Amino acid sequence: MLKKLSRSFLLVLWLSRLTVSTAWSEDAASSPKQTILRAADLQADVKVLQEAYTELHPGLYRYNSPAQIDAAFAELRKKLNHDQPLREAYLAFSVFAAKIRCGHTYGNFYNQPKQVVDELFSGRDRVPFYFEWNGSEMVVTRDFTGEGLLPAGTRVLKVNGTPTAAILKRLITVARADGSNDAKRVALLGVQGDDRWETFDVFYPLFFSVKEGMYVLEVRKPGESRTSTVRAGALTPEERLQPIKAREEALKGGSTEVFEWKYLDGGAAYLRMPSWALYDSKWDWNRWLGDHLDELAARHAPALIIDVRGNEGGLDVGNAILSRLINSDLKLSATRRLVRYRKVPEDLLPYLDTWDRSFRDWGESAVEMDEPWPTAPAVHYFRLKKYDDDADGDVVKPEGTHFGGRVYVLVDASNSSATFQFAQTVQQNRLGPLVGTPTGGNQRGINGGAFFFLRLPHSNIEMDLPLIGSFPSSAKPDAGLTPDVLVHTTAQDIAVHRDAGLDVVKGLIARQAAH
Repeated sequence: MLKKLSRSFLLVLWLSRLTVSTAWSEDAASSPKQTILRAADLQADVKVLQEAYTELHPGLYRYNSPAQIDAAFAELRKKLNHDQPLREAYLAFSVFAAKIRCGHTYGNFYNQPKQVVDELFSGRDRVPFYFEWNGSEMVVTRDFTGEGLLPAGTRVLKVNGTPTAAILKRLITVARADGSNDAKRVALLGVQGDDRWETFDVFYPLFFSVKEGMYVLEVRKPGESRTSTVRAGALTPEERLQPIKAREEALKGGSTEVFEWKYLDGGAAYLRMPSWALYDSKWDWNRWLGDHLDELAARHAPALIIDVRGNEGGLDVGNAILSRLINSDLKLSATRRLVRYRKVPEDLLPYLDTWDRSFRDWGESAVEMDEPWPTAPAVHYFRLKKYDDDADGDVVKPEGTHFGGRVYVLVDASNSSATFQFAQTVQQNRLGPLVGTPTGGNQRGINGGAFFFLRLPHSNIEMDLPLIGSFPSSAKPDAGLTPDVLVHTTAQDIAVHRDAGLDVVKGLIARQAAH
């Protein structure tokens, strides 16, 4: 099991001061200045990227052969063989990164220098609504038009004349996810106000133009049989950020409670955990959680509902819950932590930033293996002993007051890091059913745990580079987890604010009580 898997989701803004080789041009049609990057400089950046990824990336060949990766680099060099705007170069690097099929490998929005952020991510081009994908349609979950033009449950069929199915097909080429888990890619392309920079918000304007700050939408509103056209102004990033600013301030060194705990009719407890990214929070979540779980056991509550939908991961919060559900030591999934290098090549060091200098030289923590690990690609690896993992996997020990009631875990495609591993442990050890939609992540393991922020010297684009690969001890499916009880949320559910997943769990609890 990887520890601290979600460090890449820390909002660490490592602002590079490298010089950018550019020329400036004024696009009369769009007015903002564009950075034009020279072909020779872009080719030099590809060379740095290729050396860094082939020497250091533990999952480069997890889902691709060396020949396929070589072909992807060749295609990248071809796309960058002429002078071009920064936006085209960023798209080219993003399309390449997505081909690696690693959920932690991308041009991280939070790690880009100010120049890239200002030029590519900061226009008046945000859609004036939150939405989730339902098949190939966008279903509105919150309206920001200010005029009630897009009530919750509205199905968006075309955006500025382009069918939403075509938009999804284009955007999925840059969505990060592990292996063949397209459910995670689609979920990532929804917009729910979960992050300051959302994948759809960043890439839609780079692929499709937003003319005159307006959106023309072909929609079908709840209760209407015909489609209609809605014209609505685009929003700036700051306007779209208003609903989540208070939450971010609370998380940033604050003590505000992030989790929700309440008791439902019948006595079952509901625990909502929208995020485990609590690295900088002063809130004592461990004590808060322990107190509530002790109370739960003392009340002899019939059930505990753990809702991690929308939660990609963060700290290993799930282990604190697992410790209350077991009577003996619980071994988590047996994986091996592997790295591709012992010491970073000297010529790469100028381009690599990170928070821990030890990542540059694992030293005696990276040891040769007597034989190749069975599920790892056929390239050279070292076993990483830095985090003192047990040979058979990490262990959770019983702590606090044991809870003997039934447990239900609500999951979705967002669960791709620490929350994926929590859900996997619950399911494998039959601690309770998973309810919802297939998860993100991948049963074949993921890459993370430690990162370099790779600064391409000429374009100044940053590319995340995970350093530790986790590999299971035996062959696993190229997929996330399939819930024990599948739930499909409809546009009508959204329109009437019905939580289909929670309703299913309530029904399961009621049926259990009746028996």
